[in-house]
Amino acid sequence: MSFLRRRSASVPAGPDFDVLAMDPTDWPGNLGAGLLPAPDGTCQGVFLRYDLFGGRGPAMIIGNLPEGSPAREVTGSQVPFEVAQLMAALENDEPVEVTGVEDDPVMHEDNLLIVRRVKCSEERISCVQFDRSDGVLVTIASWDRPITNDLYALLKPLPAEMFQH
Repeated sequence: MSFLRRRSASVPAGPDFDVLAMDPTDWPGNLGAGLLPAPDGTCQGVFLRYDLFGGRGPAMIIGNLPEGSPAREVTGSQVPFEVAQLMAALENDEPVEVTGVEDDPVMHEDNLLIVRRVKCSEERISCVQFDRSDGVLVTIASWDRPITNDLYALLKPLPAEMFQH
């Protein structure tokens, strides 16, 4: 995945890595983006919240977390950061745990991704994760809609300008 490379230090703001997600102009509804800052000001991750339900709550969160991001550190049956963010955005405080993980090979353009399907105790959540060649972990958490292989064709790097102040 040659297009998934670290950006040069000349980028004045935003993450120092490409953010892989769905282009918000390709989808109806509202989009929100959040940066996870570290105490030293570096970006420890980016997540995009897609509200496809017309203001009734998010349908999907896509996270991009680089190596070393504390949000990547989950243990045991703890859900990924993006699942926790999705549940919080939906104002659903029911406890959710990971009940299993399955590997699934998927093609993205000319590259084979090993996608981990994360099964959660809340069955309305669909969650998948895969590692990019630049060490960034991509997690997609969806509410009340399955994540199919067609979704991967829509993923692409978003312009850095989206994440500048």
